[in-house]
Amino acid sequence: MGIKGFVEGGVASIVAGCSTHPLDLIKVRMQLQGENNPARAAAPQRIHNLRPAFAFHSHSATLVAPPPPAAAARAGPILVGVKIFQTEGVKALFSGVSATVLRQTLYSTTRMGLYEILKVRWADSNSGNLPLPRKILAGLVAGGVGAAVGNPADVAMVRMQAGGRDYKNVIDAITKMARSEGVLSLWRGSSLTVNRAMIVTASQLASYDQFKEAILDRHLMKDGLGTHVTASFAAGFVASVASNPIDVIKTRVMNMKVEAGRDPPYTGALDCALKTVRAEGPMALYKGFIPTISRQGPFTVVLFVTLEQIRKVLKDY
Repeated sequence: MGIKGFVEGGVASIVAGCSTHPLDLIKVRMQLQGENNPARAAAPQRIHNLRPAFAFHSHSATLVAPPPPAAAARAGPILVGVKIFQTEGVKALFSGVSATVLRQTLYSTTRMGLYEILKVRWADSNSGNLPLPRKILAGLVAGGVGAAVGNPADVAMVRMQAGGRDYKNVIDAITKMARSEGVLSLWRGSSLTVNRAMIVTASQLASYDQFKEAILDRHLMKDGLGTHVTASFAAGFVASVASNPIDVIKTRVMNMKVEAGRDPPYTGALDCALKTVRAEGPMALYKGFIPTISRQGPFTVVLFVTLEQIRKVLKDY
């Protein structure tokens, strides 16, 4: 199982990541909406002007500045996608796809392969099955290790998807970040990445195995495409609900640019979460949920359907 599990998981993850990349990009753009537009309007500012030379009144004029414009309404996933297409072109929907390939190669290959190893080693000696708590623990460990390995590619992917920066490809993005912001910037938000990856992997992989076993044990469907699609879509929904708040915070922390001599927008994950909730409300942590589930569902389906097919091809090796 060793190397074979890594190869199977890596290939399936790259296929799934590339095929759903535009949905992931829309999700990132939605999660960044309102970041620089606090909901609370500032109090009107009183401006005291000097008396003009030919004024007829002896007192100074006092002007009241107009209130700042109201925050723009949040655009939905379809509108965001259309806007990107109209203003940036169809190629923009695949901005950062090179980072996606690198991320899946590092992160997903590691987590998928390690999960399969732990699943075999921790299986019950009598039945050969892995209880749900052990599946979750295996997912937590595999996700954490994979995220630590793939964090530089994850940061580059978020930066490239967010737009506004001139990166030619993932290598160029990583090189420029390391030069201008330091090597440690490549691990910015790593604690969030690790936490999110642990939650996603535990909920996604463990729930897929659990749903698949439940379907087969109850003879609801045979072990085929129908079972794989049903179990994987259910797993994608579970993973989306569990990971979206952390994903929003991770995206914002990774996207912030720290400039010399100025305080960073956020001092850390907790500060980002508090500022986001205060300025935009608690539901801001579920920004981009529709594109998240719209992306996580197809991604998980493609991931596990591809994985099952690859396993059939490589079963004799």
